[in-house]
Amino acid sequence: MERVLIADDHPMVRDGLRTVIAVAFDRCELFEASSLEEATSVIEREGDFDLVLLDLNMPGATGFSGLIELRERFPSVPVVIVSAAQERGLARAALAAGAAGFVPKSLRRSAIVDALKQVLAGNIYAPEIEEGELAANAEDTEILRRIDSLTPQQKVVLRLVVAGKLNKQIAYDLDVSMTTVKAHVSAILSKLKVFSRTQAVILVNKVNFGAS
Repeated sequence: MERVLIADDHPMVRDGLRTVIAVAFDRCELFEASSLEEATSVIEREGDFDLVLLDLNMPGATGFSGLIELRERFPSVPVVIVSAAQERGLARAALAAGAAGFVPKSLRRSAIVDALKQVLAGNIYAPEIEEGELAANAEDTEILRRIDSLTPQQKVVLRLVVAGKLNKQIAYDLDVSMTTVKAHVSAILSKLKVFSRTQAVILVNKVNFGAS
């Protein structure tokens, strides 16, 4: 049985998606949320979901901030952006920010069902992206997956590394020992699968990690 959370501040949109999913999937437990805070509470209360359908702009979120927050707090939960906005490059940006797919609200019901089935099967869905772009986004998704594997403290250290700070400066800023900083940097390089700080910076800059 799939467990799906529909997070959208418009009741009619939630009703429409609920109907589409209920008809297409015989056994599916559906939950709803009308704000990012409510969505977060539902995931914390109910545990893992097979899929979260997230509106791009809703109370508590602007742009990709809601997506980024959910990806950081619940890295194992696939999040699909469902949006009325269709600006060129928006889907690619959503995937780069960690979305498992981008579904325009203007799609036919059958196309929405196909998109959700692809994501549930472990694939990435975005209708506007060409194959070459999709390959680039697959690389971005892998980079984000590696970043997600870092602990919160390791992410803090990585941001300082990206900012050009030396180990002794990081130790001073975080009020920890040099040994601790070196241990964090070593773990970061290992999880990112790179061999130097420079490689780490180049890698994470591809997904604008330092700016997020």
